[in-house]
Amino acid sequence: MWMKFLASLILLVWLSTATPSLAQYVIDTNGEQVDNDEEYYIKPAITDNGGRFTLINRNETCPLYVGLENTDLPLGYPVKFTHFAVNIQDEDIGVNRDLKVEFKEVSSTCVQSTEWRVGENETRSGRRPIITGQDDSAGLYGNYFRIVETESAGIYNFQWCPTELCSTCGFVCSSAGILRENGKILFALDAATPLPVVFQKKDD
Repeated sequence: MWMKFLASLILLVWLSTATPSLAQYVIDTNGEQVDNDEEYYIKPAITDNGGRFTLINRNETCPLYVGLENTDLPLGYPVKFTHFAVNIQDEDIGVNRDLKVEFKEVSSTCVQSTEWRVGENETRSGRRPIITGQDDSAGLYGNYFRIVETESAGIYNFQWCPTELCSTCGFVCSSAGILRENGKILFALDAATPLPVVFQKKDD
């Protein structure tokens, strides 16, 4: 009896280490692992929070801001994800990993990168909007975000906490949520309520 129990325990431990769990990876709306070679639309997991993620011209100047469409119609721009720690053996996007998010297929008069970037803290809202462009700091810390799990399978939040880049930097880590302003839906850090999102593969 004891030997059977021991054999079962060893098998369970082996399976848990030899077989990667889906929980380690970001899952799209088809139940498939999100791939860094594919493009995905990001949209709220709950209705009435806006539509797909897009670029917003907030002040009629550059840079452009990350935000959400005001409609549920199939608008918005797809994105691609790139891990900070590139592993050519693993094309799937992992949860709680530092990664870049970049809008694709964008037409804009702003001649700049469409990578997500942390903006400056704003006095009016007390929050840091997510904008686009290259971070000019030495570590490029502002261009890296994380996809973190929620309690519901396939639903995630975005967070800024690039500790893979620098584990001793003492970042003010924060989750991202909606910031409504003049009829526009912006995406910003320091949210009291993080926005739950899902990932829809382009052309699905």
